[in-house]
Amino acid sequence: MFAVVRTGGKQYRVATDDRIVVEKIDGEEGSIVNLEALMLGEGATLTAGGSVTAEIVEQTKGEKIIIFKKKRRHNYRRKNGHRQMLTVLRITNIG
Repeated sequence: MFAVVRTGGKQYRVATDDRIVVEKIDGEEGSIVNLEALMLGEGATLTAGGSVTAEIVEQTKGEKIIIFKKKRRHNYRRKNGHRQMLTVLRITNIG
């Protein structure tokens, strides 16, 4: 059985015991999170709606992304970096 869930503006296809990395969700490691399922499926049958239960495995940061802006012949250079806050989830139940 699989489900399609939406969190952080993105959609993920998940099954039981999958680990997914999503944008930060408030909560501590070991706490349980309920996600709304857009679609549930098993084999060729699909149903709308449902619920997915996940456990927060880890709160972490993504890789550093360098933002560099430059305008030619104007002596304009800006360098900036960003690390996105991420949450690792383990899917425990689909229902």
